[in-house]
Amino acid sequence: MPELHKHTKRFIQLQQNILESSQPVSAARLPCRVKVSAGRRYAWCACGHSKKQPFCDGAHKASAPDISPLRFTPDKDQTVLLCACKQTKNAPYCDGSHFKVIYRDDLISVCCPKKLANISRG
Repeated sequence: MPELHKHTKRFIQLQQNILESSQPVSAARLPCRVKVSAGRRYAWCACGHSKKQPFCDGAHKASAPDISPLRFTPDKDQTVLLCACKQTKNAPYCDGSHFKVIYRDDLISVCCPKKLANISRG
């Protein structure tokens, strides 16, 4: 079996740490555009394991028992952006955290590969 690249090894280790520490995992890079109805109760997936993103399907019970879905009831019919990266500070709504937190290194690697090399060494 070929040796894994050091960045791949680091990514795998970070994912394992996330799973072991009952922290949410990113379900997607971008938010989910969803039409919601006034007065209807929704359960937003907070763990990232649901196959019905951005809504809960109960996967947290086995994959992340310490994380519960967030239940919310909209005041009006509207189209909203629900967070899928699970890093928002305004759950269940997207606050742009996917740009600032999770994919910073992806952006640097595309825009500035030399800068990423320097960060990786540091």
